[in-house]
Amino acid sequence: MPADINSVFLIGRLTRESEYRVSQNGGAVVRFSIAVNRRKRTGENAWEDEANFFNCVYMGRAAESINQYLEKGRQVAIQGELRQNRWTDQQGQARSTVEIFVNNLELLASPQGSQRGASAPSSNNWNQGGSSSYSKPSTPQNSSRGQAGSYTMKSSSGGDLPDFNVGPEQFSDDDVPF
Repeated sequence: MPADINSVFLIGRLTRESEYRVSQNGGAVVRFSIAVNRRKRTGENAWEDEANFFNCVYMGRAAESINQYLEKGRQVAIQGELRQNRWTDQQGQARSTVEIFVNNLELLASPQGSQRGASAPSSNNWNQGGSSSYSKPSTPQNSSRGQAGSYTMKSSSGGDLPDFNVGPEQFSDDDVPF
C-alpha cells in the first residue's frame, strides 16, 4: 500500500498582522492568514483574479525569530501540511477547521508601499556547514513592526557570507550561466 502524502506549497500575501503566543510547553506559536490569487476565466478572452484565503500556523524557534517580519501585505512562500482541528462548541455543535501547519517559510517581497531594499532573514538554513548569525544595523529604519534594514550574515569563522537576499532583477542576461 503506498504511503499517504500531505504536502502544500503556496506563495501569497499576509492578510493581517501575525499573532504570536507562547504554548503551554514554552514554544512559540505564530498564526497568520495568507491570500493566494487564482486566475479565473470570466469570458471568451477575459480573466480575473479570485482570492483564496488560508489560515497558517508556524511553530518553533524559527517562527519566533521571523514573527516580527510577518506583517500585512508581506509576500511569503510556505511549505507545510494540512491539519484538521475538531472540537465541540458551547452549544454542543461539532466544529472543524483546516489549517496549514508551516514547515518552511521564506520571506519574498515587502508589503506594497513599504521601504524597498529592506531585507530580513529567512527561516532557511543557508549555511548548513556551520553556525551563522545575523547582525542588525545600529540605526533602525522607519517601521511599525520593527522591520530592520539590511542584515549582514557572519559565519562562525568571522567572515562575511554572500548576501542571499539578492533578487533576479539585479542580474543581467549575461550573468546567468544557462
